[in-house]
Amino acid sequence: MKTRKPLKSAMGWSTRDRITVRGHDLPSELLGKVDLGGMAFLEIRGRLPDAREAETFNAVLITLVEHGMTPQAIAARLVNLAAPEALQAAVAAGLCGVGSVFAGGSEQTAKMLQTAFDGPSDATPLPELAARIVDAFVAQRQPIPGIGHPLHKPIDPRTPVLFAIAERNGFRGRHIALLEQISDRAASRLQRELPINATGAIGAILSELDFPWRICRGIAVISRAVGLVGHLAEEMRNPVAREIWERAEEEVFETRDP
Repeated sequence: MKTRKPLKSAMGWSTRDRITVRGHDLPSELLGKVDLGGMAFLEIRGRLPDAREAETFNAVLITLVEHGMTPQAIAARLVNLAAPEALQAAVAAGLCGVGSVFAGGSEQTAKMLQTAFDGPSDATPLPELAARIVDAFVAQRQPIPGIGHPLHKPIDPRTPVLFAIAERNGFRGRHIALLEQISDRAASRLQRELPINATGAIGAILSELDFPWRICRGIAVISRAVGLVGHLAEEMRNPVAREIWERAEEEVFETRDP
């Protein structure tokens, strides 16, 4: 007979008179005492952040909440137009677009940085390690995660602020240093401006905070969910989704093949 694995979870449970989350009593230990960022940290890491971690992690979360009328925001607004009774479906539609191009690039950056320090690479000087990484991406004709931005040049204005927050809290370490070396090496090799973008900075900072790279896109999902609800709130006050849909339909129809 097959032995079944016991079903266990340390996330949370309830009794008649108690609600426990990650070992903390929700009403007496968390409500009014922990902000949303701290709660997210607790859920993911299993412990509350200290003051330095809390400031750094909250800055990361805030960075990705809003970036204008992105494809994710447009998708959420259009789904809300089609199904206004299901706000959660509209938010979910937008979150499906948290990927390598918009908001989710921190995952690829964190993976690149964290795997670079696996094994014998630990002792490799950072400039040499950065050169290997850049040369490998260039040889494979793949974009290098975490650097370059179509609009923000020669610098992404979010990056120095994020790095300053990380530094004053003691989290400006080898992952950030390596990403800076990668940016410099890539700019020199490819002869164009390739600043560290916000998702790259976030991937490096989350690596400094010891978040595994596989969870980093989830941090973007948390942030962008807030922004998408904000877009839907604006859509209720000032609808634009129908205009987007009708103009797209009209202009596509006008340019249809004869």
